[in-house]
Amino acid sequence: MKKYLRLISIFRVAARYNLQELFNEFELNRLAKFLLKLPFKSDSESAALTRGARLRLALEELGPIFIKFGQLLSTRRDMLPLDIADELAKLQDQVAPFDGVEAQAIIEQALGNKINKIFNNFSNTPLASASIAQVHAANLISGEEVVIKVVRPDIDKIIDQDLALLNLLASFIENFTKSGKRLRAKEIIKDYDFVIHDELNLQAEGANGTQLRKNFENNHVLYVPKIYWDYTRKNVLVMERIHGIPISHINELTKANIDLKKLAETGVEIFFTQVFEHSFFHADMHPGNIFVSREHTDQPQYIALDCAIFSSLSEDDQQYLAKNLLAIFKRDYRKVAELHIECGWVPADTPVHAFEATMRSVCEPIFEKPLRDISFGLLLLQLFRTAGRFNMELQPSLVLLQKTMLNVEGLGKELYPELDLWQTALPFLENWQKRRLSPWRNIKKLKDKFPELIEQLPEIPELVYDFLSDSRSSRRQAQRMMNEHTRSRMQFHRLQSQKRLRFGIGALLLAGLMMFTDLGGWMDSIPLEVWLLSFSGIGLLYFRR
Repeated sequence: MKKYLRLISIFRVAARYNLQELFNEFELNRLAKFLLKLPFKSDSESAALTRGARLRLALEELGPIFIKFGQLLSTRRDMLPLDIADELAKLQDQVAPFDGVEAQAIIEQALGNKINKIFNNFSNTPLASASIAQVHAANLISGEEVVIKVVRPDIDKIIDQDLALLNLLASFIENFTKSGKRLRAKEIIKDYDFVIHDELNLQAEGANGTQLRKNFENNHVLYVPKIYWDYTRKNVLVMERIHGIPISHINELTKANIDLKKLAETGVEIFFTQVFEHSFFHADMHPGNIFVSREHTDQPQYIALDCAIFSSLSEDDQQYLAKNLLAIFKRDYRKVAELHIECGWVPADTPVHAFEATMRSVCEPIFEKPLRDISFGLLLLQLFRTAGRFNMELQPSLVLLQKTMLNVEGLGKELYPELDLWQTALPFLENWQKRRLSPWRNIKKLKDKFPELIEQLPEIPELVYDFLSDSRSSRRQAQRMMNEHTRSRMQFHRLQSQKRLRFGIGALLLAGLMMFTDLGGWMDSIPLEVWLLSFSGIGLLYFRR
């Protein structure tokens, strides 16, 4: 019942902020149209606001899941009207904060000490406020500048309510829509459930940040602040404070002489490095989480914050993804079709020629444009919708990757509208493929696994003995089965021979009896020699078989 009440409250909020004009642009079902027509009370004050501001305020009121949806939309300025994109961008770090005194109480309870015993210059006014947590500035007693991230109170209850509603909607989509099974909506919500609950655990975020820092410690393109583990708990995170330029502040970046073209291309390279080199990528790369160092203006340096949402790909997923991207880049649609079938993204009985022709009909008109004008993210979405006609199933393991790719492209286009994602990504993928197939790389992998092989070396003779024993046992069993089969055949033939013998003897006896017996009647008309020859022939023929 709570789920349905929550659904009604969503439409009530939509009505309060007069969002009907936005919904009217979509094809709604009867239930949605009915709910929008309910006599919900609208807010007279919101009537004076722009449609973007009304949408932003509605998402803020609905809670963190809806705020995150708005954050994703805000990075796609090529998909949204600019007035809406500008307003949704405020969701990155301008969500209404909760009381700083309450934040201080949460910190003291988590760390088991008064705030002034651990920090100097603690500010009750947050530096930034997001959907899950907010950040306060302070200094450690030892003098280091830090920021303290605090999870919003009771946010887990709100998230659980919204996830219950999303699960209800996912069940409806899977059961009552044609494409529901293909979209695997329930699996996607299940994965998102895991991700967003992980985001509530700031210790997990700290661990992600530490790993990312290690991955790029010898690479100047990305800097990750230090985590102070002594002061980090599940709902409180203390990390090094950085002083960079928010990546969405284009004017400040220009004044600081940051090479925006290089900055945009570096962002793409960082993303592909995380996905293919480290198999550990930041899956929430919206502008509120990224700053730029004021140094190294010719070789810009990113600063990554908020490492709550991370994901990884298996080696098989990496290879298939890279091969698919390369095939798309090279317009090799036959290869795209074969890879989709090979990796199980479409059913094995999918006609390759038909799938190839469909891919070509979608992509070729798009590729007629200059590459810099082609949205890579939108092309992938279009390919997915087209592949849906062949029962392609959405891979939940790739959902975060698809979302992050959209974020990266949207961010890059905002920094440098002429960004050619294809030109930046293609050399990276080709080099990655060459390195992956390099003999030296395979030797290194063998070298890395050598200690494990040495550890298992004493077990090899026993494994060989067991293998040989199993082989001998299998051969003996096979031989026994063959012998049983041979004996069964011989017994069958003996039985058949016995039947033939009995029949032949009977025929000869009958012939002999006829020679010495008066048969009388109509049989007398048949010469005795004919009867004798007939039965003798039958008997002889049967014996010969």
